Amino acid sequence: MTARIRSEASESALVPLAVAAENLGVSVKTIRRRIADGTVRGYRGGRLIRVDLDQLRRALTNYIDSELK
Repeated sequence: MTARIRSEASESALVPLAVAAENLGVSVKTIRRRIADGTVRGYRGGRLIRVDLDQLRRALTNYIDSELK
C-alpha cells in the first residue's frame, strides 16, 4: 500500500470553508457572504462547500483594498 502525499506547492487545492476561514483569519460567515455576492466561487461536493484558497485570498485582498480607498 502506498501513501499519497499532497505537495505544498499545490496551494490552489479546494478546502472546506472552516479551513479557509482559519487560514485567512476571517469568519466562515464572511466567506459565505463573498460566495453569495459572487466575489468567490464555491464548489459543492455533497453537503460540503469548498473554496479555492488562492482565489479567496486574492478576492479578500482586493475587497479590503477597495474598501480602504
